[in-house]
Amino acid sequence: MKQDYLQIRVLEVAPQVYASGQLFAEDLKLVAKQGVRSIVNTRPDNDAPGQPAAADLARVAAELGMSFVHFPVEPGTISRPTVEAFAQACAGLERPLVVFGRSGGSATKIWEMAEAL
Repeated sequence: MKQDYLQIRVLEVAPQVYASGQLFAEDLKLVAKQGVRSIVNTRPDNDAPGQPAAADLARVAAELGMSFVHFPVEPGTISRPTVEAFAQACAGLERPLVVFGRSGGSATKIWEMAEAL
């Protein structure tokens, strides 16, 4: 019998909140099996070749019964208004929640900044 295990690297940034690098459709299927209820994509579309479009990931997440928010941020330009808007976008999302970006660095940073508000 084949077992599915979470193959992506995640960092717990708060209770039931995890940050990771780029997720793909197969990763969404795995995290859904792990009980994840919400996904936040902080990566801008067309950031790099081979990156899945946010709309495609949103469709897969919806099929799996997960909420999906596309909240693109540019690394190094995270302002207080951006953090406040991010916090508001995440406030009503069901946990467990995964926030992701290209490497996970910006996703982790904006979550930590939002927590500090």
